[in-house]
Amino acid sequence: MDNKIQNSHDSLFKETWSNKANAKAFLENYLPKEVLNVVNLDSLEICKDTFIENDLKNYYSDMLYKVNIGDTPGYIYFLFEHKSYPDKLVHLQLLEYMIKIWRLDLKQSKRKKLSIIVPLLLYHGPQKWKVKEHFSSMLAGPVDIMSDYIPDFRYVLYDLSKYSDNDIKGTITARVVMLIFKHIFEQDFAQKLPGIFSLLKDLSEKETGLQYFETLIKYIFSNVEDITTEQFQTIVSKTLSEDKGDMIMTLAEKLRNEGRETGLKKGLEQGLVEGIEFAVSIKFGDTDDCKTVITKIKSIRDINTLKALKGKIKSAKTIPELIKFIED
Repeated sequence: MDNKIQNSHDSLFKETWSNKANAKAFLENYLPKEVLNVVNLDSLEICKDTFIENDLKNYYSDMLYKVNIGDTPGYIYFLFEHKSYPDKLVHLQLLEYMIKIWRLDLKQSKRKKLSIIVPLLLYHGPQKWKVKEHFSSMLAGPVDIMSDYIPDFRYVLYDLSKYSDNDIKGTITARVVMLIFKHIFEQDFAQKLPGIFSLLKDLSEKETGLQYFETLIKYIFSNVEDITTEQFQTIVSKTLSEDKGDMIMTLAEKLRNEGRETGLKKGLEQGLVEGIEFAVSIKFGDTDDCKTVITKIKSIRDINTLKALKGKIKSAKTIPELIKFIED
């Protein structure tokens, strides 16, 4: 998955559900009733910890909430799956993260017993989620007979594809984000935007609402290539007041231009890197030392350094000369 797209998913998810009002309203509407009966959402605390490994951050985002369950501190672990297809191994990921949470909790609280963790999964891919919620569903063999020897838990699934737009509840900002998540992969996404943005009309009158628009616009432009600035202007003018619409369009144009500049810069970097790799291979051959220096070249992000390195290749007589040049 493109890092730009991954970062847009992560940024919008984190900004939305690190807000206590959004988190509380979401949990009030979507936790099972039996869980809500024993969870005190007034005690909800946002934790800053993340438990996802670096190599999986392209596919998941997470939030951890501390909350009283009965009279005992516990946790709600919220995992956002932003792949475009269901992950059959998500149980294993959740178990690994829950173990990390337990270890951290034991270390910080000095309690002798483990806290209860309620795992919650949000999925918004175009394919319906058909993976069973129980961990034991992953196991082969006579699971029923061997149940005494098998750890088991069930995650709470929130598959956006199973809900109509009217059934999506919560604060205005959370509803808007979930509707955008739900429809972002659809071909007619642009046609859905006026209805979604109309929810933000009151919010746009507040300064905090305008700040939130920046995150939304970045997310949309990062994930939908075929929405033009003109289309976006039409959508905004239909749903917001004229002065606020002008402000948001100025912001949208600024973000679009920044995106173009970033794209051009990345394209220039990529072209220089590929040219340098080719030149190094031609001059020094396909050796292990050559592969080492190419790996170092790929990590360079400064265009001026790449241009200087391109010139250095002509005069360098050995690979160590190039490595010294890069490291200096």
